[in-house]
Amino acid sequence: MDEGRPKASLGQRWSDARPTKAVVFWGCVASVIATMTVGFAWGGWVTQSTAQRMVDVKVEDALVSRLAPMCVVQVSQDPKKDQKLVELKQISSWEQGEYVKKQGWATMPGEREPEGRIAEACARLINK
Repeated sequence: MDEGRPKASLGQRWSDARPTKAVVFWGCVASVIATMTVGFAWGGWVTQSTAQRMVDVKVEDALVSRLAPMCVVQVSQDPKKDQKLVELKQISSWEQGEYVKKQGWATMPGEREPEGRIAEACARLINK
């Protein structure tokens, strides 16, 4: 063997390496896959459809939080509010949203139908 020759350093071996086109190609493919895996799993990357769903949820949450106080104002304008509030507090918490909807308190001005999430948020505000 080559006992008389000194062992080549890592830098020399790196310089002498001549990878084939196939090795370079598959190395690039592996790098892309690793980057995407890390990005989507831990980097917080999302697809456009996921981002749109996230935006839709945030917009709806913001609307509910802004419209629920209007529902409470409509409760205060109801002439029979004292009797209805007593009834509201007597029913179970998961049925209170439906009760608010039936009273029409969750129907926003200009709308025909009451909104369920607004009714539930309104019931929570009334019970505070």
